[in-house]
Amino acid sequence: MKLLRYGQRGQEKPGLLDGANRIRDLSGVVDDIAGDVVTPAGLARLADVDVDGLPLVEGNPRIGPCIGGVGKFICIGLNYSDHAAESGLPVPEEPVIFMKATSCISGPNDPVVMPRGSEKTDWEVELGFVIGEGGTYIPESEAANHIAGYCVVNDVSERAFQIEGTGQWVKGKSADTFGPVGPWLVTRDEVPDPQVLDIWLEVDGHRYQNGNTRTMIFNVFHLVSYVSRFMSLQPGDIITTGTPPGVGLGLKPPTYLKAGQVMRLGIEGLGEQKQEVIATEG
Repeated sequence: MKLLRYGQRGQEKPGLLDGANRIRDLSGVVDDIAGDVVTPAGLARLADVDVDGLPLVEGNPRIGPCIGGVGKFICIGLNYSDHAAESGLPVPEEPVIFMKATSCISGPNDPVVMPRGSEKTDWEVELGFVIGEGGTYIPESEAANHIAGYCVVNDVSERAFQIEGTGQWVKGKSADTFGPVGPWLVTRDEVPDPQVLDIWLEVDGHRYQNGNTRTMIFNVFHLVSYVSRFMSLQPGDIITTGTPPGVGLGLKPPTYLKAGQVMRLGIEGLGEQKQEVIATEG
């Protein structure tokens, strides 16, 4: 299934994409794509729904983040060896974990707003996944059973906030709109191998990132197990898995986003995002 949320910000309704790529309304079945709905039992109930009997959504509504009520937005840094090299940092011996504030989450096509004082806003296309079955100390051999599905994430970053001064990653990663998620939550059964997916990003039509998830240092299932050693994972948590090379920070000279530019990004089988970059007013 390709699950989604549509409608005005803060008023999104649950939906799914049918076989003809039309949005079907799930409001009569569930309140939201969140929490218990993405557990194995919740997804099994959705799988039994008669899709053709669901109301069609007319027009072209705004697509919201594909998962609601997110408790944790967990990120893995430097998870592609060639991205670590372009950042001038050693390949990590174990996963680097940081967090984005959940208030940064936005729809896949919503504008990205550069924060006040930003000079180095950067792009990072990433494979994200959503936890379905919660747990702690999850064995890697069982990790797949804890994943509800996969999605596209743009881990937008302000490098000066992230690296300079006190150098706190969460500070450079958490501005409002810095976490576009979606368009769809593609359930695990439709992604038989998350480590063979093409992943790319363009700015104003120029392709800067063009990679494949096979070059991750730590694979998806290892990340589930590793993160669960340090915190409980709960239904609806997002974990995003690092970015391939080609970010603005790693270019020579470094190149950063400017107001009016447009990012377009996607992952094989998981859909595309498109965001206009705008400056903060005032």
